[in-house]
Amino acid sequence: MRLTKTRSKLSSKVKEKNSILKSLVTLLLVSLCLIAANWQYQRGVNRHAKNFKIEANTKLAAIPLAEVKDFNSNEWRTVTASGLFDTSHEVLLRNHYNDDGVYGFEYLTLFTSQGNTFWVDRGWVKAGASAAARPDMPTTPSGEVSITGRIRLNSALPHGSFFAIPSSGNLISAWNLRAKVKTESYYIDLISGESVTPKAPAELPELSDGPHMAYALQWLFFAGLIIYGRFLIRR
Repeated sequence: MRLTKTRSKLSSKVKEKNSILKSLVTLLLVSLCLIAANWQYQRGVNRHAKNFKIEANTKLAAIPLAEVKDFNSNEWRTVTASGLFDTSHEVLLRNHYNDDGVYGFEYLTLFTSQGNTFWVDRGWVKAGASAAARPDMPTTPSGEVSITGRIRLNSALPHGSFFAIPSSGNLISAWNLRAKVKTESYYIDLISGESVTPKAPAELPELSDGPHMAYALQWLFFAGLIIYGRFLIRR
């Protein structure tokens, strides 16, 4: 009789421990789902804010670059500037395609305006016939030129190793942009200019909020399923 009661007590304790363990696992899984849901939600909020900023700033009238004081709030705004291109510092960013899926490069040239040096993204250029062939580069005026373009922050410009073409025409691999020159914390997407209007200028990003909010709801749904499953197991 005592042995039966002892076994019954042990069985009850085991069931109680298992129940607590299952509840703890449920809380852990639900917490992970809520964290994932909040992460996706914040991504959606940030992307929506970025899209709103792009749409609003691209509609503003163009102003001289020298009048811009806060570059963070004015990113994507159209500005005008006059200065000189430095053809001894030109960069080709790899892995860029045009609308027809043709492989090429994003072409950047250093530009100096009123003592400020920054990169100007002159748009897309088609790759050469081979990896060692020089692409068909647009001509660059040697004198002062006026340009119109959109402000872009340095954080948006890829860093690392690129293909670069100096004035000598030699193709150089693994050229570190930051180590070679010192520039401002912004660059310009060229829209138009005297003799330098790009045939394929840098395009605006697609203004879509993406699936982040749907993913956030999906993770909340998963959390609800886990709670419901724990309730069924307990029953």
